Amino acid sequence: MKRYAAILLASVALAGCDAASGPTATTIECSEATQTECLNDWLDTKFEEYLAFSPILQTSLGIKTDYGALDDFSVEGIQEQDAWLQQARADMEANFDYDALDDEAKQSYDMMIYLAESSANRITYLDNEYILHQMQGTHAFLPSFILSQHTVESEEDMVAFISRLEAMGPAMDQLLARAQANAAAGTRPPRFSYDAVITESQGLITGAPFDDGEPSALWTGSEGHLAALVEAGTITEERAGELREEARTALTGSMAPAYQRVIDWFTEDRANTDEIAQGVGALPNGEAYYNHMLAESTTTELTAEEIHEIGLADVARIRGEMEAIMAQVGFDGSLQEFFVFVREDPQFFFSNDEAGAQAYIDRATMHIDTLSARLPEFFGRLPQAALEVRRVEPFREQPGAAQHYRPGTPDGSRPGVYYAHLSDMSAMPIPPLEAIAYHEGNPGHHMQISISQELEGIPRFRTQGAYQTAYVEGWALYAEALANEMGGYQDPYSEFGRLQSEMWRAIRLVVDTGIHSKGWTEDEAVAYCLENSPNPETVARSEVQRYFVLPGQATSYKIGMIRIQELRAQAEEELGENFDIRGFHDTLLNGGSMPLSILERRVSLWRASQQEG
Repeated sequence: MKRYAAILLASVALAGCDAASGPTATTIECSEATQTECLNDWLDTKFEEYLAFSPILQTSLGIKTDYGALDDFSVEGIQEQDAWLQQARADMEANFDYDALDDEAKQSYDMMIYLAESSANRITYLDNEYILHQMQGTHAFLPSFILSQHTVESEEDMVAFISRLEAMGPAMDQLLARAQANAAAGTRPPRFSYDAVITESQGLITGAPFDDGEPSALWTGSEGHLAALVEAGTITEERAGELREEARTALTGSMAPAYQRVIDWFTEDRANTDEIAQGVGALPNGEAYYNHMLAESTTTELTAEEIHEIGLADVARIRGEMEAIMAQVGFDGSLQEFFVFVREDPQFFFSNDEAGAQAYIDRATMHIDTLSARLPEFFGRLPQAALEVRRVEPFREQPGAAQHYRPGTPDGSRPGVYYAHLSDMSAMPIPPLEAIAYHEGNPGHHMQISISQELEGIPRFRTQGAYQTAYVEGWALYAEALANEMGGYQDPYSEFGRLQSEMWRAIRLVVDTGIHSKGWTEDEAVAYCLENSPNPETVARSEVQRYFVLPGQATSYKIGMIRIQELRAQAEEELGENFDIRGFHDTLLNGGSMPLSILERRVSLWRASQQEG
């Protein structure tokens, strides 16, 4: 998945905050409102405060305030955001009586505490973060964001678009400064990541207007917006010419030089990277940092060793289910031989050309549409936002890279998008296609995130400003399995593909902890992946390289899925015939993204209400 708000992102001028002693609480007036009403109103006010300082999130939510700006990516900006959040926590704790809140408001209160603690923990490890890397790094995200989310419907929108093109220069300088500082502290991503940043950055400043080549993606986007405005009669040809030159200046005078500085420094510093990649556990303060990242990713207190053992057990279980499918289709051979068969036989791939890429998109769309028709049988609340399946833009497309989802706007003006990397169809086998479509679309990410954005009566920071990986990715993986109950996977090879997808998430528990806690090399991790999955080596290596630069993130999927399945099993056992699958799913989805500990209490309250009813 995806670029989305991970924690509260805003920064505001602080009042009553002493740097030496911490925040000093300010008084909140509640007048005649109940504690719950007052807290909800206050939280929505705080949400508006932080939105004012996060132009990227504003745009992702369809808000055109600060439309020509980008976020502050500097260390100082991050620290200011944290200070704002700690002040908000202090104000909340000083002014609201937790026991006087209703259950939903208590969850909002607990979420604010969690976010403040998460932010404070992040500040401790800023020197350990990889700033630019190949996994949707900000250097690639910014142009993708501007092209896909910045809509241009007026001359003012176009001026803001050009302003953002220019703002990419200072933004990249901020990120480069952080990358340089972290490198000086001993934190560098592996060499393959440097190579990807260099290549991707070069690709973004190649072609017109940077040289005499074919138009670059950003120039094509600029020309397209100008042509549409002229055609609609919104601006004259003369004004389009003026704006075109402003866009050219923004790209060649601000954006390109900053990207060239990134290229130059990464090229120069490349010799200081590890040719054989190491996990973060081998870096300064690495063990503590990895433990922090596991806690952030899983929202649990599970240790690296515990997660590793959970993964090993799950891999063994799924191998058994795969062997059952192998027997069902009558394959004569070992599971490893079956992996090779599914990995290499031409019947399991679309043609490696534009037609094959379109066939992949069409098949994924068909599966999502078919299953969406059955959603009312399993869910009370349904998403209103539209969903599209698209190919990743050429400037950030990578063979075998992970597919992902980008949310639409709460008002439905921009659809949610499931993106697929289709530059190498030999890395996109057909068997797991169906499961991935459900994961990224319905009933997975699109459904969960769209419902969250559309919720009313819940503070907006929970529905639009918080992203908890274990919950979001755990739900999407649970959705893959749920699709089986909903009539998906009619073909045994598609069911094998679902197991292949689940196996990959179980493998991640083993490999992520292996890399960062046990010192596994890239080749050792790839070998484990190939031993236990039919995914081709292109995919395995791309994924393993992902785990190197996103420590802990890959563990969130299976840990979240397992907990959701445990919560459902517990509810089914306690409620028996009174168990309502629609009610259970609505309980999971109607509170926004949250840590697993808060989700557990939410489901517990629902079970109690069902028993009382």
